[in-house]
Amino acid sequence: MSVNTPRTAIITGSTSGIGLGIATRFCQDGVNVVLNGFGDAAEIEATRAKLADDYGVTVRYSGADMTKTDQIEAMVAETEAELGPVDILVNNAGIQHVSPVEDFPVAKWDAIIAINLTSAFHTTRLVVKGMKDRGWGRIINVASAHGLVASPYKSAYVAAKHGIVGFTKTIALEAAEYGVTVNAVCPGYVLTPLVEAQIPDTAKARGMTEEEVKRNVLLEAQATKQFVTVEQLAATCSFLTTDAAGQITGIALPVDGGWTAH
Repeated sequence: MSVNTPRTAIITGSTSGIGLGIATRFCQDGVNVVLNGFGDAAEIEATRAKLADDYGVTVRYSGADMTKTDQIEAMVAETEAELGPVDILVNNAGIQHVSPVEDFPVAKWDAIIAINLTSAFHTTRLVVKGMKDRGWGRIINVASAHGLVASPYKSAYVAAKHGIVGFTKTIALEAAEYGVTVNAVCPGYVLTPLVEAQIPDTAKARGMTEEEVKRNVLLEAQATKQFVTVEQLAATCSFLTTDAAGQITGIALPVDGGWTAH
């Protein structure tokens, strides 16, 4: 990204997995970054410091809980006070639970909708006016192939990700005349801690071994028979922040090894 003044990005759910990969790529691009998420405090601080040292950018950390509106508001306010206006927002925070709907825990449903969908509403409403006023902004929502198609036993996740795709399109239309683009990326399966954690539950629900889940469930629909890499997703997000992508808005972009081509 070639800009005179460094951009500032908030990336939710970025202490590991896809979010950390996106944060790393943005730091490489010269963007100042706010990391967000849970984890071991010492490990997060080591990651923050290394990114700042390696790429010569400012990296901050917010432990804001994406289920708490007041904490999301505080994260945005603190970012603006310390780093300036938020130019790039990546809504990536997400959790998963696998269960038949009749057994789906109500608390899990509520948490998945709150973190995977509602948090994106709160972050977006807090930064989009400033983006519109300045005439530039990039909002990237990390949806999923499950924002476009469904799989059994993932009712809350699929509902939230379909919701993110619809939310993306709506805000893209609202912001389109102001130099602000809003897009969703829809990855197929990436072997992140989130995906690895759901393998045992999926195996139990389907009566399979964990290796069978990887081969016959996770990669069954991905025509390439390969997991998407964090680096591929991060590069896609980086491209969406460039001027070359200035006329790309309101899309749900599959990065899914051909999954949704079926």
